[in-house]
Order: sequence, then C-alpha cells, then structure tokens
Amino acid sequence: MTLNEQRTPTPVDQIAEQWVDTLVELDPTVGTYIGRSRDGSGFADYSPDGHARYIQATTAAIGALDATAPVDAIDEVTVTDLRSTLALDLQSSAAQLQLRDLNVIASPAQAIREVFDLMPTGTVADWTNISARLQAVPDAVTGYIETLRLGIDQGVTPARRQVIEVLGQARRNAANDGFFNQFVAEAALENGSLPASLANDLSAGARKATAAYATLAGFLADDLAPRATEQDAIGRELYALSSRRFLGASIDLDETYEWGIQELARMVDEQEAVARQIKPGATVLEAIEFLDTDPARKLHGTDALQRWMQETSDRAVAELGETQFDIPDEIRRLECMIAPTQEGGIYYTGPTDDFSRPGRMWWSVPVGVTEFDTWRELTTVYHEGVPGHHLQVGQAVYNRAKLNTWRRQLAGTSGHAEGWALYAERLMEQLGYLDDPADRLGMLDGQRMRAARVVLDIGVHLGKKVPDGSQTWTADYAFDFLAKNVNMNEGFVKFEVNRYLGWPGQAPSYKVGQRIWEQLRDEAKASEGAAFNIKEFHRRALDLGGVGLDTLRTALQG
Repeated sequence: MTLNEQRTPTPVDQIAEQWVDTLVELDPTVGTYIGRSRDGSGFADYSPDGHARYIQATTAAIGALDATAPVDAIDEVTVTDLRSTLALDLQSSAAQLQLRDLNVIASPAQAIREVFDLMPTGTVADWTNISARLQAVPDAVTGYIETLRLGIDQGVTPARRQVIEVLGQARRNAANDGFFNQFVAEAALENGSLPASLANDLSAGARKATAAYATLAGFLADDLAPRATEQDAIGRELYALSSRRFLGASIDLDETYEWGIQELARMVDEQEAVARQIKPGATVLEAIEFLDTDPARKLHGTDALQRWMQETSDRAVAELGETQFDIPDEIRRLECMIAPTQEGGIYYTGPTDDFSRPGRMWWSVPVGVTEFDTWRELTTVYHEGVPGHHLQVGQAVYNRAKLNTWRRQLAGTSGHAEGWALYAERLMEQLGYLDDPADRLGMLDGQRMRAARVVLDIGVHLGKKVPDGSQTWTADYAFDFLAKNVNMNEGFVKFEVNRYLGWPGQAPSYKVGQRIWEQLRDEAKASEGAAFNIKEFHRRALDLGGVGLDTLRTALQG
C-alpha cells in the first residue's frame, strides 16, 4: 500500500475513532489540540466524578478492543498500542496518581491556561469560542481543587516543592497584568475591531479566569502546601509505572542508571575534544566563554530570535526535502513562534488534521532574557522542526490514508517523540549541518544535559547512590549535579530540576528513547546488510505514526 492509497477503515479503526470522539467529549481541549474547532469551548471535568467517568470509558474501550480481531498489521499496531495506553491509565488511577497531579510543567494547573495558546483568533467566531472557554475556567479550576482536596483527605499529596512553585505560577496568572487580562486586551481581528458586546464578554471572562487562578493560588497556599509531602522521590514502584507511560516500554531501571553514568562520561569526553577544536587547549567552559563573546553568534531581542528560527527552519526543510526525506508540501510549512508566556522552555505543537493550523515551534523566553547564542540553539531548531518533531508528527498527520485519527494525532510517547528528536540531532551532525565545532558543541551541550538527567531522575526517585558512591541522591545534590553538567543560568537549573522532581520518568525518556531508536536502526542494519537503506528505515518507522517504543520495536522487526 502506498502512502496515499486509501485504506478501508476496519472495526479496530472504528474503535480507535470512537475513542478519539470520547476523549474530545470528555476533554474539549483535546479537540482544540487536534483542530476540531466545533469542540473548542470547554475543559475536562477535573473533579473526582470527572475522573470516574474517564475510567469508565477507558474500561469500556479496552473491552471493545479485546472483543475485536485485527484484520492486518496496521490493526495489530493499533490494538497493541491503544490497549497498552488505556491499561496504563487504569494502573495510574489505581495508584491514585490523579490525586497528586500537580507539577511545574504538565498538570491541570498549566493545561487550563495553555490551551488558549492554540485557539485560533482570526474571526468573531474564534473569539466567541475563546470567550466561552474563559467563562469555563472557574469550573475547571474548581473541579481540579476538588480532586486535590480528596488527595489531602486520603493522604495522597504532591511534593511541597511542586506546590510552592505552582503557587508562583498561579499568582502570576492571577495578577492584574497576568495572562488572561493581557490576552483579551490584545484581542482584535486582522481587518477590524471586535463587536463591543463580544469585547465586553471577553473582558468579563478574563476577570473570571483571573479570579479562578487567584482561588487556586489561595487553595495551594492555605490548604495544600501545609499538607503536601516533603518527600520529592516517588519510589521504585510508582517510578516504574511512570517510566512505562513515558517510554511505552519496560526497561531495566538499574541497568539504565549505570548506562546513563557511562553515557554522561562519553558526552563529557566528546565535549572536551570539540572545545579544543574551538580554542586550542581550552576547557569546555573556556570554549563557551570564547563563543559567548563572539558578536557574530549573537541575536538581540525576540524579534531577531524568531526571524533566525524561521530562516533556519525553512532552509532545513528545503534542503532535506531535496536530498534526505520525502517531505509533502503540507509539512513544509512550520511556524516559529515566541510563546506568550515567559516560563522558559522550547516546545512543539503539531498541525491540525487538515493542516489549517500548521506545526509550530514555540520559544517561551524567560523574563529579562534578551540575548541568544546561535551556537547553542541551532540544534534545537532541528530537534523541534525538521528532521525532528515536525517531520515526525507532520508525517503521521499526513498519512491519513492509512492511519486512524488516534494513530495520527494522539498516539505515541515521549520516548518515541523525544527519542526521535535527539536521534535527529545526531543525524544532522552526520549530514554535515553541525560541522562548525561551535554548533557541534551546542548539540553536545544538550546531549550531555539529557544524559545527566537520566542519572539524576532515576537516581533521585529510586534513592540510589550518586555516581561517585559518596551519598544517596537528594534534591539538593540534584541541583548541584545538574548545574555542573549544563551551561545554563541558575533559574534554568532550578526549573529543570523541579521539573524532574515533579514529573518522574519523563526527562530520561529523551535519551533512553534515542538509545532505543539507535538500537533499532543498528539492528536493522546488521540484519539487512548491504540491502539496508537508511531513508527507507526512516520512512517505515515514521509511517507508523506515534507509538510506544515496544510497539515500534515489534513493528519494525515484524
């Protein structure tokens, strides 16, 4: 079957499509993410009752999959991956993870606000949807507080460190100059102003959303923080569950910890060798200091950063589309954006199913940061764009002739996605795009950080001995350890470590995912010998869409 040859949907496809419909019904923000604008004005019910309805639907979907036989290899992948995902949801619920679902980067405290970044703003109808969703923020926050309060009652709470950090985020959103009020203050159409009644509704909705975050902040400060656990680590059992969720694979955590230590040492050696190429006899820090004083490698201001990102991305798409990949026209459009928030971080959001909203690379620039170094960030553009996330996600969305909506837009794991993106960074090095030692040092800086956090994340949550055996991992040691392995400011280090402490298993999925991607490529090369074609390997792998890494291995070896 060729890429564009239409496949007749099967009963398994119908179950997967029904599951997507169920997800959108239970959580309209999923509809926004995948571009179903008709479903774009509400939120999930974050209350205990809402969670119970989700688990009921999950159980029913598993039953439907178990009662339906796959008709081909595509079905087999769908059944394997969707059932595994649903089963992990049930296991997570049984472990009561929803009662402690609060961290600095990926919990309802952020999701309720972040969905507005993806909502279209070009028409009166778009702003009417936004107004309705602003009005719905208080109920969403109230349901979330109910769940966290149930956690307090049952003695299942997040770490106090996470509560304090999210409290700061909530207070920023609750400020008079916070996100919601600023967002609607800038509301306008491209060719005119909004109707006065709608503008008034938007202002009223922004005030309600702002007040809701003030309520959340009060709850966090007065109720949850005093009862939150002082323990950052979640322990081996819960960590193993979380790791499986982010990888879509079961790994030997102890072996992976030791591998992480070795990989980190290898990255350090490689960095030191490149540093000497940049400046003879220089250490890594000396090479970085040398590069940081080079005005040719500086960007001043976010406008310059955005232009450079877009130009770099456009060039990579054009050149790689000529020589290395078949890149459809729909995927060739990638928008590079400065995010409306200032929390730090760089991320990608995929296109809608019809590509009316393209894939986007977002840069959330922290307050006060006005200068950017191209040598540090070139590899990031390849990671988030092409051949990284945008090629990976865009190819799956484009492949609608074979893949159901679940497979195209919602399936997959961090290990699959982020592992591919790190794999893509190394691929760009091999293709000569990082021949400048400075750019290669930037890539290695990121690879070293990803290796360091394999060690840190597993170490701190499993209570292992630190690499030199001198003590058991603690949060304080984690901050010092990361600071020594990244060339980033104190604020970045703090945010990153807090992220690892509150989102266990996610950070290692990048480097572990890269390891598995490289293993699969090397196994295919060894198996196929002279017949091995790297371009064909990439096509087969990406045509599967997002999957867990165990599913990826089975599909590629089948």
